[in-house]
Amino acid sequence: MTTYRPEFDHNDLTIIKEENLYQGFFNLKRMHFKHKLFAGGESGVVVRELLIRGQAVVVIAYDPYRDSVVMVEQVRIGAYEPQEGSPWLLELIAGMKEAGESPEGVAERESFEEAGIEIKNLTHALTIWDSPGGIMEKLYFYAAEVDSTQATGIHGLPEENEDIRVHVFPRSEAYAMLEQGRINNAMAVVGLQWLELNYQRLQKAWIKA
Repeated sequence: MTTYRPEFDHNDLTIIKEENLYQGFFNLKRMHFKHKLFAGGESGVVVRELLIRGQAVVVIAYDPYRDSVVMVEQVRIGAYEPQEGSPWLLELIAGMKEAGESPEGVAERESFEEAGIEIKNLTHALTIWDSPGGIMEKLYFYAAEVDSTQATGIHGLPEENEDIRVHVFPRSEAYAMLEQGRINNAMAVVGLQWLELNYQRLQKAWIKA
């Protein structure tokens, strides 16, 4: 099996200039940079707007005894497209990492805030970049054992105007909705795909004999 290793690293990209365009809920910058070329030499100056979102944690909340997954539903302005479906999306539990927090701490906090559940057996699944052509955001995915019978109701922080409804689906049903396009946001698609590949391993590790 061939092992891929990148030819270049961060030392092969040079930041020429950074411009701060906007500071609000997220930060928007204009980046000017050069980089080495595969054919040799160096590129011209590349200019890109970059949305700085930070780091987020995604929780694949799985009940191995009932083979079910806990999901949440909330409105997303980025999915507002009239005549093209609803901006209320079925998602996995997730939240932004704040200064000084560990990813594991975020997973515990968001699981309680968004779904009112406690988690255990927190297991790192994967870490990915979210659309790095124009967004700086790293996503940490964790699988966590939950008791899905405790997942119910409406949650969220009033001070953040959150209105989050909890759902529990059999794993097979959640995956079917993904295949049908009814679950159509990147974090949920990635997390449920990972769960479909790994749920048997989680059952073996988490279910007590």
